Amino acid sequence: EIPLRLVGSEMCIRDRMLSISQKEQVTMNAPNVPIINLETAHNDQKQIKLLDLACRDHGFFLLKNHGMQQEIDDMWKHSQWFFSQDRKEKLKLLRSKEIPLGFYDRELTKQKRDLKEVFDFMETRTDDDINQWPEEISFKNSMEDFFFKSSEVANQTLDLILSCLGLTENKYVFGDSRTSNARLNFYPINDPLDNIEKDTVNELGDMALHHHTDPGILTLLLQDMTGGLQAKSKEFGWIDILPEENSIVVNLGDAMQVWTNDNYVAAIHRVLKRTSESRYSTPFFFNPKSESIIEPIPEIAESNPVYKSFTWKQYIRGRIDDNYQDLGQDDIQISNFKI
Repeated sequence: EIPLRLVGSEMCIRDRMLSISQKEQVTMNAPNVPIINLETAHNDQKQIKLLDLACRDHGFFLLKNHGMQQEIDDMWKHSQWFFSQDRKEKLKLLRSKEIPLGFYDRELTKQKRDLKEVFDFMETRTDDDINQWPEEISFKNSMEDFFFKSSEVANQTLDLILSCLGLTENKYVFGDSRTSNARLNFYPINDPLDNIEKDTVNELGDMALHHHTDPGILTLLLQDMTGGLQAKSKEFGWIDILPEENSIVVNLGDAMQVWTNDNYVAAIHRVLKRTSESRYSTPFFFNPKSESIIEPIPEIAESNPVYKSFTWKQYIRGRIDDNYQDLGQDDIQISNFKI
C-alpha cells in the first residue's frame, strides 16, 4: 500500500492516517475528483479515502444524494429569469460599497475584470436587512428556500470533512448561515458593458473568472452542463471539474486550509471564457461565525502551526474591498499570515 502524502506538518492523529492501493490510486487519478454519496459516506471507508485524498490535492469533490434537488431546480428557473431581464431592470438592484448585495457586472479578480454578471444575497434578517430583491415575489421565495437548504447541506458536508481528519468532537470549526452568502452567476459570451462604461473600469482579462480561492470554510457550487470550471491539482496541474447531473460541486476555502494547517488545501479554481454558449452557476459560500479566530487546530498542528491567528472579520473585509476597486495589489491571502 502507498501512504497518503501529507501536506505541511504531519497529522497528529496517527491512527487516522489513510492508505490506498495502487489500483485505487489509478482510479482516482483520472481526474481525482470523487463523487461522494452524502447519505452513506460517513460509514464507507472507501469514500472517506477518496475524499481525504482530494482534499489534500486540490480541494474539490462532488456530492450526490444531497437532498436539495427540488430547491436547486427552482433556483435555476429563477436565476435564468433574472439574468434574461433588460439590463436597465437589473441595474435597479446594482450593488455598491454601501449596499454590498444585489446585481453587479464589473467585478475584479486578481485585478482583472471578470466576464460575468452576478446577483448576491444573504439570509434575510428581520432588522437591518440589506438584500435587494426584484419585485417578483417568487424570486425572493425561491432564493430563501435555496439558501436555507444549502446551509443545512453545508453543515452536513463540514461534519463529513472533519470526520476524515479524525475530529469526531468538533471544538473549533463552525459555520454560520448569518455570515454566509449565495450568488447567482451568469457568464455571457460578450461584454455586457457599453463603450462609455468600459472606459471607467478595468479591462477584461483572458478568463470568465480568474484563478482564486474562496475565503470561507467551503463552497457548495451548482453548475449547469456547459463546463468551463477548472481546478489546480498539485498532481496534474489544471483539471476540468466536469458537470455531473444532480450533483453539487464542493470546494474548500482559505479558512479550512488554515484550520487544517495546510493538510487540506483551499481550492484554486477558475472559469474559462465562453466562446459559443453562455454559462450559469450558483455558489453558496459557507463562512465562519462572525467572531471566529482563524488559526491551526491544535490537534492537527501539534507544536508546529504554520499560520498566525487572524479574525474572520479582518480577512473577509480585505476580500470585499478588492472586489470594488483596483488596489494595485492582489487581494488579501492566507499567505499574509504565514509564520
